[in-house]
Amino acid sequence: MAYQVLARKYRPQRFADVAGQDHVTVTLMNALMQNRIAHGYIFSGHRGIGKTTIARILAMALNCRNAIGSAVRPTAEPCELCDSCTEIRAGNAVDVIEIDAATNRGIDEIRELRDAARYRPARDEYKIYILDEAHQITDAAFNALLKTLEEPPDHIVFMMATTQPEDIPQTVRSRCQHFSFHAVKLVDILGELRGIAEREGVDADEGALSLLAEAGDGSMRDALSIMDQAIASAPVEDGRPRLDAGQIRELMGTVPNAVFERILEAVDGNRSAEVITVANQLLDAGNSPAQLARQFVRYLRNCVIAKIAGIGVDGAGADGVAGELLQISTDEQRRAGRSAALFSEEELTRFLQVMLRTFDELGYRQEQRFHFELGLLKLVHLRRLLPIEEVLSQFPVGGGSRPGPGVATAQTSKTPAPGPSRNLVSGAATARALDTSVDVARPAFSPFEKDQSKRRFDEKAVAAVPIATPMPIPVAVALPVTLPTPTEMVLTDGDAIGAALIEVGDLAETAVAASPLELPIDLEPSLPSNGEPSEAVAEKPAVIHGLDLQVPSSLDAEALQAAAVDALSKVKNQATPADALADAVWTVTNGEVQVQTELSKTMLSMVINSETDKLVKSALREAGAGALKLVLLPGVKTAAAGKKPRAAKSGSAQAKAMEHPIVQRAQTLFNAEIRTVIDLRDGDS
Repeated sequence: MAYQVLARKYRPQRFADVAGQDHVTVTLMNALMQNRIAHGYIFSGHRGIGKTTIARILAMALNCRNAIGSAVRPTAEPCELCDSCTEIRAGNAVDVIEIDAATNRGIDEIRELRDAARYRPARDEYKIYILDEAHQITDAAFNALLKTLEEPPDHIVFMMATTQPEDIPQTVRSRCQHFSFHAVKLVDILGELRGIAEREGVDADEGALSLLAEAGDGSMRDALSIMDQAIASAPVEDGRPRLDAGQIRELMGTVPNAVFERILEAVDGNRSAEVITVANQLLDAGNSPAQLARQFVRYLRNCVIAKIAGIGVDGAGADGVAGELLQISTDEQRRAGRSAALFSEEELTRFLQVMLRTFDELGYRQEQRFHFELGLLKLVHLRRLLPIEEVLSQFPVGGGSRPGPGVATAQTSKTPAPGPSRNLVSGAATARALDTSVDVARPAFSPFEKDQSKRRFDEKAVAAVPIATPMPIPVAVALPVTLPTPTEMVLTDGDAIGAALIEVGDLAETAVAASPLELPIDLEPSLPSNGEPSEAVAEKPAVIHGLDLQVPSSLDAEALQAAAVDALSKVKNQATPADALADAVWTVTNGEVQVQTELSKTMLSMVINSETDKLVKSALREAGAGALKLVLLPGVKTAAAGKKPRAAKSGSAQAKAMEHPIVQRAQTLFNAEIRTVIDLRDGDS
């Protein structure tokens, strides 16, 4: 028999053998036990984590000839003994069709699949289609499959495996059960590799297996592929291949993380020459600058996580959540803890940011070596800088003179510099320590080291700012109004000559003047200094030269509206027009009765027909407004405040509320509106 690679040879054949996907396997086994089989499944996730494998196991479980609960098959796992399980495992089952969707992605192939799906399976219970790399199918092909996915025959089950579920149309995803697979944990990969090494007769130490598991990056298939390659290149001792960490690093083209630990120690000691020397040794050995930068970025990430998780130099605290965040071996956890102890969390974050930018630049730079060395030197330079918060904390808070450019705030005692000199950066000024003992005022605290919450503003400084007195807002404006002399002193309904419309608050009144005159008219009631309306101004009626202004107002419009609504309510089949006119806004202006409805132009002609129009005009004539023109306006109400309240029935609670003097006063002063009235009286009162 031809040789099989480890990834195929040790492919799981049962749900229990799949590592790291318990949330999927448990759900599918429960569905099999309860006979809740869906007609479509989508398996998505990282490469090499068991999507297609679980699809095949599910196909075996669906078409297994032994019933669940029998002696041969006590659980939902396939029996692996019947003809169906054997043929599916071998890949030659007639009723299980596995299609490479990356190749058969067009609409013609999907049409053939749709036509073949109508026929019942040849032997087994289900005809199963497994579409691998389903995101490669075109949109037109997916649309051709929609109806079959929505209402498939009882014997059809679709299983789609993909690494990019977002490329599958939402219409397809909504018709299937979607299972999102997780990346396999380092511990699970390490356990599988350890077991395979024993079965293959390979001697491998823990360091070598840890490197293989880390190289898999959450993919079991990638780890097995690298292990297969490592076994082929390993030296043979006593007939057994021997795997060690050095041989695997050389095979993968990586360097030990001890090199990066040494670089960070040199950065902490401000030894630029040592950093460049180590980089020169790595590059002269034939290592790629991009590969070194990539590996250094991963190491810095581990250091940041070790700092956040509080892992000590001896690896203490690496269990629990810290172990979940840091998916590396125990030795590497201790190494990351030692490097993290040299720096603060902010410094490690800046280091990681610089190396990420360096790694990005190496992809399109000509001289990669120079840019890699420059990125390492930037790490040394970052250690010579102080955070801007620490520099600003040296300046006095309560006033006083600030030190000039290049001058540090002095203390009474000289503090010897414990290590390499650092630069104080404040704006464009830099104070460089030139001696082993300098007069530098050290802050009492470091905002970064103690990680305290910073105050966004100084309360004392804010309290000291004077608050300007707001400018008074004028509320009354006097305008000259000229009233022409009429020919007669009698004003008819249809005659508007000599009429003046004066608005005082919310009241509108019309009058006839005896002779032309100019009057100052307040558009709004004057407000006293306390901001409240004056009672004298609010209650005083508008009088011009002793002539009382008593003409149709907004209250007249309400009366006309009530008359029209009552007239329509008494006629059969006029309830809808009555409600429409009751919800409309009525105004009397310029010899017209304008009715602003909430109906569209089309609906207005349908609701207010010729019969309704005659009834409304007849009601207006009876109310004394026959000379006014009725205008119906379509459209939507502009604001809720513009809607006039519906006339209350006589004797109702709302009518009594309208008669209350406090309510009338509120309407006069504030244009108040009664929306809800709750009657708390007893039923017999």
